[in-house]
Amino acid sequence: MLLAIQSLTKTFVGMKALDGVDFELDRGEVHALLGENGAGKSTLIKCLTGAYRRDAGTLLLDDAPISPDSTAQAQALGIGTVYQEVNLLPNLTVAQNLTFGHEPRRFGIVDTRAQRRQAAAMLDGYGLAIDLDRDLGSYSVAVQQLVAIARAVALSGKVLILDEPTASLDDREVQMLFAVVRRLRDQGLGILFVSHFLDQVYALCDRITVLRNGRKIVTTRCDELDRVRLIEHMLGRELAAEEHDARRAEGHTQAAGEPLLAFEQVGRRGHIEPFDLSVQRGEVIGMAGLLGSGRTETAEVMFGIKRAHSGRVRDVESGGGDGGGDGGKGADELHLRGPRDAIAAGFGFAPEDRKTDGIVAELSIRENIILALQARRGWMRPIPRAEQQRLANDYIARLDIRTSGPEKAIGELSGGNQQKVVLARWLAMNPRFLILDEPTRGIDVGAHAEILSLIRELTAKGMAVLVISSELDELIAVSDRVIVLRDRRQVATLVGAEIGLEAVVQAIASTDTRAEETPA
Repeated sequence: MLLAIQSLTKTFVGMKALDGVDFELDRGEVHALLGENGAGKSTLIKCLTGAYRRDAGTLLLDDAPISPDSTAQAQALGIGTVYQEVNLLPNLTVAQNLTFGHEPRRFGIVDTRAQRRQAAAMLDGYGLAIDLDRDLGSYSVAVQQLVAIARAVALSGKVLILDEPTASLDDREVQMLFAVVRRLRDQGLGILFVSHFLDQVYALCDRITVLRNGRKIVTTRCDELDRVRLIEHMLGRELAAEEHDARRAEGHTQAAGEPLLAFEQVGRRGHIEPFDLSVQRGEVIGMAGLLGSGRTETAEVMFGIKRAHSGRVRDVESGGGDGGGDGGKGADELHLRGPRDAIAAGFGFAPEDRKTDGIVAELSIRENIILALQARRGWMRPIPRAEQQRLANDYIARLDIRTSGPEKAIGELSGGNQQKVVLARWLAMNPRFLILDEPTRGIDVGAHAEILSLIRELTAKGMAVLVISSELDELIAVSDRVIVLRDRRQVATLVGAEIGLEAVVQAIASTDTRAEETPA
């Protein structure tokens, strides 16, 4: 055994991010560390690399106790890390990045010839025919990742941690990276691989460890754990043979509203593969998939936050088209160059990270509520203060926002009440298509039920709602259709009685031979 983590515990403000976690990594092994948001993966890595000080537990490297206090100390012990966002210096040359902090010197000055020789030796065997004197930032992300790996291996040489290294790579670049990882494994390195792409995990890794809510759930060989069971471990759900389907029990059926919008082969390179999606009035479209499957990226492309590289969006309602034929006769094409265009077209978007992307913490509840409506009207036509006050008081009452008044800073509210204010902002604009990304994450049970009830109320009035949620029970209960995503592409659409927990999990777990290589 190369690395052993025993009873690792880390607490933040009374919440255990890691609760007695055990983990082992062998020499010559690629070991996947999996789990959804909040599982504890990042905390484990930061404790291992010295970025966090652990509260309890033991770290053993080559059977000797270690206690790194910094990433530099962890590196000196033999533990190197490469992140999704390459943490090198793009304005320096490849050679300078590879030798940074360890430059060969002669008479106190960097010996550039020796530096190039050292850099070339570090890259030997990686299959990179690149100019060592060229700025690293001028190369692709894949090349930058390989340079980062070469540096980490040369400076550490025992344990290599790869944290989402393929998130920005295309299929060809992923295979190039995998070839390097396999070679390093065969040389005896222990490699910890963190990824949300299950196809890649099964193609590359020897063993899997799953964390959930700060605890280790299972460690097993990849060939002994099928995908459905893996997803059950990650989500904390076991599928019964006789599944209780809340949707069928409540008599939900697919909405039969009028056609509203048509997304046709809309996609963005490196984020989401081209997809088709029709939207009807009065329906809830659920979007399911594991973290990293492309759910948020899809929403951001649909709302214009990220520009689409392909496809088109047609306004079927305004043009009177029926969604069929070549272009849908009479349908107007929407050009969503940014959120301003989406808002003008009647779209709303409540983002997943409400604290960073949803609220302006220093502004009042009133000011946060009128933001979208004011943006649509234009800043040259300010909303009268009396109308602002009326809107704020109306939505505080309608959504039961717990506050002393509309002038209270939104940053002082609870998470559930902040979420309600974000929803009020879009409702004040009266959108025809509302995108909700994780609308109930991090809020209490009461607010959770109120928001789900509000979604049903909105669709009853004809609004179309797209709901992205990691809570599958919630998604199944509220949706008329469920779109399932995996590895940045849509893999299934479930409608009406087809929607159920087992069907969603099976779609997430299904194998796509186009994306999978033969396991090593």
